[in-house]
Amino acid sequence: MRLGIMAAVDNTGTLDQLVDQARAAHDAGIDTFWAAQTFGLDTLTAMAIIGREVPTIELGTSVVPTYPRHPMMLAQQALTVQAAIGNRLCLGIGLSHQVVVEGMWGISFDKPVRHLREYLSAMMPLLDQENVRFEGEAFTVRGSIGVPGAERPPVIVAALGAQMLRVAGALADGTTTWCVGPETLRDFTIPTIRQAAADAGRAAPRIVASLPVCVTDDVDGTRRRAAETFALYNTLPSYRKMMDKEGVAGPADLAIVGDEAEVRERLLELKAIGVDDFNAAIVAVDAEEWQRTVSVMRETR
Repeated sequence: MRLGIMAAVDNTGTLDQLVDQARAAHDAGIDTFWAAQTFGLDTLTAMAIIGREVPTIELGTSVVPTYPRHPMMLAQQALTVQAAIGNRLCLGIGLSHQVVVEGMWGISFDKPVRHLREYLSAMMPLLDQENVRFEGEAFTVRGSIGVPGAERPPVIVAALGAQMLRVAGALADGTTTWCVGPETLRDFTIPTIRQAAADAGRAAPRIVASLPVCVTDDVDGTRRRAAETFALYNTLPSYRKMMDKEGVAGPADLAIVGDEAEVRERLLELKAIGVDDFNAAIVAVDAEEWQRTVSVMRETR
């Protein structure tokens, strides 16, 4: 199982702080450094800079919202980042949420599954630098993009529901999840996307599972901190539906928290059910807890 570390979840730090976080992940022997696209730094721009400062580590977006970006524009930006960082990008994309798309951007959130299907149908060949002629209900694409030295990045989708997982399996390279527990991953997420990929004749999809994690002696305090940090996700319908499916009250109940043995066991359970990448949102209170957590993560490869 590959290991990733998520940047500070609110993405409100400085660019230098983000570079420092990526460097710390690299120096700790972590495989991938992930950052969200929220309301701070532009993540793909930041990844281009990080990749020039920090060697070898894969850099992933988790995730870039599609609605405000035409597929040709996102393909062009992603390929430019690839050229800048030596083809180390994993492009994670997602729909965002109706409250953001309609409430903040004034864009219709109508037919999100159609939106994703058309988006991937147009963007994937653009990332291969092919000439594309695509005319759908939501998008029209006519043309191609050429970025010397850039290879198509793997594309993973923040897919939660069955229809989204089937589109991701048929057209993309995998999925990245958040607030999805191990039982839901085992019984629903992984088999659904794997079957869709198989039906489409595609390779087995990459399964990236993101959860809060911390090796700590203060389990109750860490869960309280996780509950406060991730309280927003209780209010977003797509995440709430996944937590209801798992039978948990909130993100803190999904957090992998405990001593070394407890955290190691739960990470190995994720590996056993088919998770390819564990993307850690480390909720450590200090450097000692962070180091203890990373040490245990490395034991689960």
